[in-house]
Amino acid sequence: MGRGDRRHSRDGRGGRVGWLVAVVLVLALAGGAAVAWRTGTLDDLVDRYLTAEQPDPVTEPAAVPPPEGVEAPGLPEPEPVAAAASGGTMRPAAVRRALARGLADPDLGRSVHVAVADLERRNAPAYTEDTATRSTFTPASTMKLATSLAALEALGPDHRFETTVVARGRALTLVGGGDPTLERTPDEASAGVPDLATLARRTAEALAQGGKAQGGRKKVKPVRLSYDATLFTGPSASSHWRADYVPDDIVSPITALWVDEGLSPDHTYRFDDPAAAAADVFAAALREAGVPVAGPVTARRAPRAAEEVAAVESPPLSQVVEHVLEVSDNEGAEVLAHHVGAAVEGEASFTGGAAGVRRTLDDLGVPLRGVRIHDGSGLARDNLLAAETLLGVLRAAGDPDRPELRAVLTGLPVAGFTGSLALRFDTGPEAAVGRVRAKTGSLTGVRSLAGVAVDQRGTPLAFVLAADRIKYLKTEDAEQALDEVAAEIAACRCSR
Repeated sequence: MGRGDRRHSRDGRGGRVGWLVAVVLVLALAGGAAVAWRTGTLDDLVDRYLTAEQPDPVTEPAAVPPPEGVEAPGLPEPEPVAAAASGGTMRPAAVRRALARGLADPDLGRSVHVAVADLERRNAPAYTEDTATRSTFTPASTMKLATSLAALEALGPDHRFETTVVARGRALTLVGGGDPTLERTPDEASAGVPDLATLARRTAEALAQGGKAQGGRKKVKPVRLSYDATLFTGPSASSHWRADYVPDDIVSPITALWVDEGLSPDHTYRFDDPAAAAADVFAAALREAGVPVAGPVTARRAPRAAEEVAAVESPPLSQVVEHVLEVSDNEGAEVLAHHVGAAVEGEASFTGGAAGVRRTLDDLGVPLRGVRIHDGSGLARDNLLAAETLLGVLRAAGDPDRPELRAVLTGLPVAGFTGSLALRFDTGPEAAVGRVRAKTGSLTGVRSLAGVAVDQRGTPLAFVLAADRIKYLKTEDAEQALDEVAAEIAACRCSR
């Protein structure tokens, strides 16, 4: 007992000492706070650490200030990794000699169309060649270049598409804004892309502000949910497409509301009604966020007097365009064309989109002789473009005075590295790898390639290569032949 008493006695003394120390610290802190308050520094501290909006270290790491008393060293000026391209003027005769052998490849068939020109000198002479009796061809997915240019011109590179939730009483309406990027749930691999789970959470937070507290949480009354996809009009599939494109899940029905471009969660099939499927996903996300949804989800135009509750928005249009071109996104291109139709023709449909794209290209000075446009993706086989048309699109995008159109070029796949060119250009001159950027086009009997190549003198050249009467068994050989022709441009000293 004695030892226990002595140990207890020592602990008691330690506890009293600790208590006295704590009291002194509290008084010191209180005094310091008083001094800070009197001198105004406490306000600075509160503003700095509590009330001021701090930069996000994940999305804005460069904006995060260093800790107090620490000075971050300045960044050194980086050394150039390559000499600046001097550039020059294209020599049409040199281009003709460089491409002669490749263009004579019989695998290309009897209808070959070629155009090459300086990218930034729109008035400079161009090299063109057509082996067919007509000057136009079926462009396939190179049509997306024209659609993308028109979208950037009509809407602007910073434009964003919104998906909103509006309310009138306890009735909510999910309103599709024609966002081709909308997903089901947040995805770390696609940061900045909107999703319905986030929209549901924001909706729940807004509704909870008027709910009654229960058990530490705001209880939200049940809501009725409908959806509005009326921004786009007309049929959801082009009358110029093959009849089996939508039924065989080659392409989704085009609508102003969907998630994951109308694909099922496992991406094994496409929904017949993407808008209804998206609304069901949103209803489930609302319930997960604590908002009861009563009754069935129905299609209904949003009431005029409804008030916005929550919204999510797409990345800037420039990024959407880059994605559409890099992966040759058919659905995304059709949505962009519908938006051009709405902006230019007042009609967000296949017909309005085709007319809007054509008018916008004409206003930009792109040659349109003999051109026929029926969709935005190039799936329609009766689309017709001339090589000079796509050349005009590329040169408009490369105009140094029009940087807002530049995403058409920055979105082009890089030969041997990215997108639809990642697994191509493994034959022909090695100079093409990394020096050719181009949009591909592929339909049965059709192969096309349009983009930019930097020749050996550092001059960026716009080019268009197309063959649209290829024998079925020669299709892949023709594709390789076009790659090799494009590679010859990169390997050529075609400018002075």
